[in-house]
Amino acid sequence: MRHIISILMENESGALSRVAGLFSARGYNIESLTVAPTEDPSLSRMTLVTTGSDQIIEQITKQLNKLIDVVKLIDLAESAHIERELMLIKVKTTEINREEIRSMADIFRGRILDITPTTYVIELTGPSEKLDAFIAAIDRDSIIEVVRSGATGISRGEKGLHL
Repeated sequence: MRHIISILMENESGALSRVAGLFSARGYNIESLTVAPTEDPSLSRMTLVTTGSDQIIEQITKQLNKLIDVVKLIDLAESAHIERELMLIKVKTTEINREEIRSMADIFRGRILDITPTTYVIELTGPSEKLDAFIAAIDRDSIIEVVRSGATGISRGEKGLHL
């Protein structure tokens, strides 16, 4: 099962490598990883996506909690949450397909950020499934480059990851 683990950690050098090292040493895979400072400059929030059984995820969270840099963590998959991912996609365009690609971007609520005579750069945000659906909906031969941020998420309602 896919899990989104949100970690509040001290904003210090080496913290990211310690988390990555924990996963590497135990043979666990990180599907995506995002890190950024929070409203408190001494803390960062890491959002990590991984897969595994409940036992494996429990083991991962126990090991993460033992790391000195980790202040607090939650598994967002355990409760209602909002999940988003950012994708930038560069596609080849011709006079024939420009309007079709523009229309497809509109349908998926994407924004065209850059236009050249032969390309569009489109920004899309949403759940990973939406971004996957956009890629599937356009001609694969027209894709030049895809850049994805990886998932990030936040709990719904009053519950939150804070001190």
